[in-house]
Amino acid sequence: MSSLNKLHSLSHHHHHRLHPHPNKPTTLTHRNLTLPRCTSAPPSPFTEKHSALICQREDWVSDAPEFRQPKKNEDNEIAVQLPELKKLLAALRKRRERDGGGGGDGDDGGSVGDVFLVGTGPGDPQLLTLKAFRVIQSADLVLYDRLVSHDILDLVGPNARLLYVGKTAGYHSRTQEEIHELLLSFAEAGANVVRLKGGDPLIFGRGGEEMDFLQQKGIQVKVVPGITAASGIAAELGIPLTHRGISISVRYLTGHSRKGGTDPLYVAESAADPDSTLVVYMGLSTLPSLAQKLMHHGLPTNTPAVAVERGTTPQQRMVFAELKDLAEKIGHAGLVSPTLIIIGKVVALSPLWTLSCNEVSELLEAK
Repeated sequence: MSSLNKLHSLSHHHHHRLHPHPNKPTTLTHRNLTLPRCTSAPPSPFTEKHSALICQREDWVSDAPEFRQPKKNEDNEIAVQLPELKKLLAALRKRRERDGGGGGDGDDGGSVGDVFLVGTGPGDPQLLTLKAFRVIQSADLVLYDRLVSHDILDLVGPNARLLYVGKTAGYHSRTQEEIHELLLSFAEAGANVVRLKGGDPLIFGRGGEEMDFLQQKGIQVKVVPGITAASGIAAELGIPLTHRGISISVRYLTGHSRKGGTDPLYVAESAADPDSTLVVYMGLSTLPSLAQKLMHHGLPTNTPAVAVERGTTPQQRMVFAELKDLAEKIGHAGLVSPTLIIIGKVVALSPLWTLSCNEVSELLEAK
């Protein structure tokens, strides 16, 4: 009950930070609306590279006397760190058994543990599902990504230990292969492992790769879906991703090249459908190229679009623009990752679209 009260308390506090009085929608939209004249980005609600919070959350490494703490060095090989991590897990499980907390699924403490791939939604803790919350509370170990918000990490149960495995452009705290080995090692040692991912674990989250690897090794994987950023952010802005007579389908695209190239969006020709909605994940760097290709293949240049940084969090910022102007206005606003991009006529159904057009007109008149 106390855990549920904590969830309610945190979510209630978050709600009031993000949403002012419901009878004053103009205050909400004006405060969160970012026009090109905005510059500096607010503090991140997520775990950025080299964050001091990573070390604070991993202080548990030095708690057990049965082993030495591995060096916190991003260049350490997994082969060097993994034996120490295994010893750590054994120490934690022994301690839990001594405290009456049990040692996994079996009475002998030697059974293989489960791995849960858990989606945490786009950032707002109110969008976390009850099932995800309960799984997080019962975890032995939580491996979390960069886009799991601080608010949600605060909900992790007191018996769980956290390990950061996040990635961002130009910096991977762990390779995907290392993450696979960590999940496998802890599960084989009998722990209940929770792999926390922002959004939904099976939508551009590489959850399918982790699930396939573990299942081939005989590890049971359970997936707890999360609200993907497209749904959560569209709802936050009042954008229906489909709408009768306007958009008959929605398509999710990744703007991130697997090999780090600048133009992975070869699908632009088939995606340039004015009767569909496009949602682009991880697309900041490739948007200029994508926009040009979409317009070249027939998508109207005045198609409404929006870019949303850190959507559904108190640090949310937005840029509304026609497709032809979107990349330039994003640059002026200084939006950073994570930013979701929605392109399509449905964007104009958001009450914020009208507000953004009115503010731009006011700026032009002032000049």
